[in-house]
Amino acid sequence: MDVNQIRYLEKIAADGHKALEIEEYKDWELRFSKGYTGRANSIRIMGDPIEEINEGVEEKLAFAEAEYAKRGLPCMFKLTEIDKKFSDYLETRGYKVNQPTDVMIMPLNNADYLINISENIEDMVKAIMSDTRDIFYSSEPDDWFESYFEFEGMRDSVQQDLCRQIHSNVSIDKTYIKVLYEGRVAAVASLATEDGYSLLHNVVVDPTLRGKGLGKKICWAAIAGSKNIEAEFSYLQVIESNEIALNLYKKLGYEKLYTYWYVKR
Repeated sequence: MDVNQIRYLEKIAADGHKALEIEEYKDWELRFSKGYTGRANSIRIMGDPIEEINEGVEEKLAFAEAEYAKRGLPCMFKLTEIDKKFSDYLETRGYKVNQPTDVMIMPLNNADYLINISENIEDMVKAIMSDTRDIFYSSEPDDWFESYFEFEGMRDSVQQDLCRQIHSNVSIDKTYIKVLYEGRVAAVASLATEDGYSLLHNVVVDPTLRGKGLGKKICWAAIAGSKNIEAEFSYLQVIESNEIALNLYKKLGYEKLYTYWYVKR
C-alpha cells in the first residue's frame, strides 16, 4: 500500500480520536491524554519510513522518551507495516509490540463494495432506513455516553471524564448513533468524518443482549449514516484477535487495507 495513503489515513484517524495534548517534534507527532487509550497517548510518524537508525533518529527518540517520562507515561509508538524496520529496532531497545490492529475500508458510492458478501448493501441500508423508529442519530453525544460507559463496563469517573474530553476535543464532523431494542438503548457507535472518510468506532452492544443481531444492525445504521452525510468511504480499526468483530466486518463488506500496532517501552 502507498506510504502517503497510510500516513493520510493515520492522520485523519487521529483527528477522529484527538489527543488532549499534541506536540510536534520534527516529523513526529507526540500525543498525550493522561494514559487514556493508546491512540491518544502514542507517537505518530508523519514522514517517510525510517530505513536507517542514525543520530537524528536517536536524538528524536531520546526527546520523545523524555517528554513521556515528564508526564509519567511510557513512551509508545503507533506504527504501521511500512514502519516494520523501526519497530524491530525498538524491540532491541526493550519495547514490546502490543495490539496488532487491522484498518478496514468499504467504498460507499459504487458497486465495488459488494465484494465478499451475498446481500445487497444498498437494499439492506434501504430496509434499515425505511423504519428508523429504533435508530437515533445526533451530532452531540447527549446521553450517548451513559450507555457507552455501561456497555463497556467503564465505571471509573476519571476514565469517563477523559473519554468525554477526547470526544469534545474532536473538531471534525461527529455523529453519535443509538439503536433501541424493546424500548431501551441496546447498541451504540459513533462516526468521525473528514474529507469523505467516515471513521466507524466506539461500536459496542449491551452484553445482556448479544446474539440478537444488534452488532450488525448498529453497523448498518452507521453505514447508512455515513452515506447520508455523503461520505465516500467507511473505515474502521479492529484488533486482530477480535475474531467475532473481524468476521462481522468482513461479512458487511469491509476489506483490510493495512495493519498497525503499538510498540511500548
